[in-house]
Order: sequence, then C-alpha cells, then structure tokens
Amino acid sequence: MIDDLLQDAREHMDKSVDATRQKFGSVRTGRASPSLLDRINVDYYGAQTPLKQLATIHASEARLLTVQPYDKNSIKSIERAIMESDIGLTPSNDGQLIRLAIPELNEERRRQLVKVVRQLAEEGRVAIRNIRRDVMHDLRELRDAGEAGSDDEHRAEEALQKLTDEKVHELDALLKGKEEEILEV
Repeated sequence: MIDDLLQDAREHMDKSVDATRQKFGSVRTGRASPSLLDRINVDYYGAQTPLKQLATIHASEARLLTVQPYDKNSIKSIERAIMESDIGLTPSNDGQLIRLAIPELNEERRRQLVKVVRQLAEEGRVAIRNIRRDVMHDLRELRDAGEAGSDDEHRAEEALQKLTDEKVHELDALLKGKEEEILEV
C-alpha cells in the first residue's frame, strides 16, 4: 500500500516536471519555435481555444513564425490573441497567413523573460510540494487506520522527502539551463 502511494507520487511529480518543461518551451529565447505559441488561447466563436487547434504553426526561418489558420474568418481573433499575450510579438497578416518576426532580445526583455521562467519554475515546485503534502496526509491516514505502523510511515515519509528533493533539484536544473539560454547573446 505504501509502495503504491510512493509510486503514485513519483508519477505525479514526473508529470509536474514534464509540464514545467513544456511551459519553458513556450518562453521565447530569440529563436523561432512553434512552441512559443503553445500558451495562447483564442476566443473562437465564444470559446477559449488553443491556437494550435485553430492553425498550422511553422518556423519557416530562424527568426520568423508563420501561422496559417484553418478557418480564414478566425485570422482577426488569432491576431488579437497574439497581441494580448505576454510573448511580445507583433503579428502582420496578408489575409491568408500571419507572420511573426522574432526580433533580437534586448537586455531588459531578457530580464523580463527570466522572471517569467522563474515564476513557471516556482509553480512547478509548488505542484511538487502539493503532491508531497497529499501523500503525507494519506500516509498518516494509513497509520491512524492501523494499516501501517509508525516506523513504516516514517520510512515512507523519508523516501517521499528524498523523492521531492530530487524532483525539485531536477526543476532547478531545467531553470538554470533555460536562464542561460535566455541570457545567451
């Protein structure tokens, strides 16, 4: 039973780390990447819809993203959603295709992006700590119900803390790499 709880905690923490890694991919680093637009939702006929479900996104050049909507009538909504997002890109369209030129990052914008990345990393750490808290609660319930002894609970808590520290360290390493990538001139 305790092993199942720990295995479940590991799987959830892995998913939290992967989710944070994906969010890091959506932060601009000076190169065109379709994942920059992953966090953008478009008001499409009254429903918030992810941009990647409404259009094909290509990095046609090193500093140019193209967005080709499946529905030509949605081009204005997509353009508005990109303008209102925090990615700092100005779209231009020709009625068929939206082009996003990715300018060189200046020092101030790099610092802002580092803050965004640190916030995303903190959200990942909080998610991992919440998983730990929930599993600790489950372990105490097992002990109180008499299904596990206090020694077993203590060993499981130590293993859980070790797992938590390992995942937080993994997040910190991802954060460090992303910061270096952003600050690289």
